[in-house]
Amino acid sequence: MKAVRFLGAGALLAMTLAAGGCAAIKENRGFIVDPTLTESIQPGIDNKQSVQGTLGHPSFESQFGTPTWYYVSSRTGRRPFAKPRIEEHQVLAVQFDAAGNVASVQRTGIDKVVYLSPDGDATPTVGRERGFFEDLFGNIGAVGAPGAGGPNSDGSNTGG
Repeated sequence: MKAVRFLGAGALLAMTLAAGGCAAIKENRGFIVDPTLTESIQPGIDNKQSVQGTLGHPSFESQFGTPTWYYVSSRTGRRPFAKPRIEEHQVLAVQFDAAGNVASVQRTGIDKVVYLSPDGDATPTVGRERGFFEDLFGNIGAVGAPGAGGPNSDGSNTGG
């Protein structure tokens, strides 16, 4: 009788531990938002050096237009064997003027996230489809052929 209780308690303990493995997995990706630090960035007061000292290096910088630093933060959650889902997403955009001073600070959330679903697993291309052997042996005989742009019979190279 004691052995049955012992086995029952062991089975219950094993089931409890196994169920703990089914808990949701939370992950932070990118910039970790600290509201105190992000609220301390003030237009007209801070500059690039003070922003970098407060928030660190940006996730990425704008390449064109107004100089802007972006701090991107996402928190995802997923159940075991499932795709991750974005639970929280924030972007802090700090724009600078020509002198390097903060011009504006904008915050956006998950409402600006665009979900893309690619169509198929191949990219359509223009032209004919070549097979493996055509790719492998397609240039045989093309080297040195007339009009291929190789050297002329007199040794000069005029191009093609």
